[in-house]
Amino acid sequence: MLKGIHPALSPKLLATLSEMGHGDEILFADAHFPAHTFSCNVIRCDGVGVDTLLLGVTPLFELDQYVPQPLIMMQAVPGDELDPSVEEKYLQSMSQANVTVEHVERVERFAFYERVKQCYAVVLTGETAKYGNIILKKGVTTS
Repeated sequence: MLKGIHPALSPKLLATLSEMGHGDEILFADAHFPAHTFSCNVIRCDGVGVDTLLLGVTPLFELDQYVPQPLIMMQAVPGDELDPSVEEKYLQSMSQANVTVEHVERVERFAFYERVKQCYAVVLTGETAKYGNIILKKGVTTS
């Protein structure tokens, strides 16, 4: 254990966050997401919700301050509805970084999949919420 590091963050996830450069993106995927279809760099965090991981990552990870929306989530497929509590719980977990709904871009399902192909890594979580995926774009660490 390390002091000040959330216990849900594995050594592999910490190493991946450290390796990423500014502008790189990482997906925190729900348990239903076909992670291995879209990435060869998959980190498993079975049984851990995305909100818990975001709570642990936020103090360590600067969001990209040069784009208006450094958080990307999937739009609902026509005929489906989004559960607003999913986004709310994610934003609450990142409240330490002063993240608001204006920082979230919603992307059409297949455009989201294409974007995931460019992600540095995919973290496959135990999140069971439908549309529970979120991409974080890394920024430059300030002093």
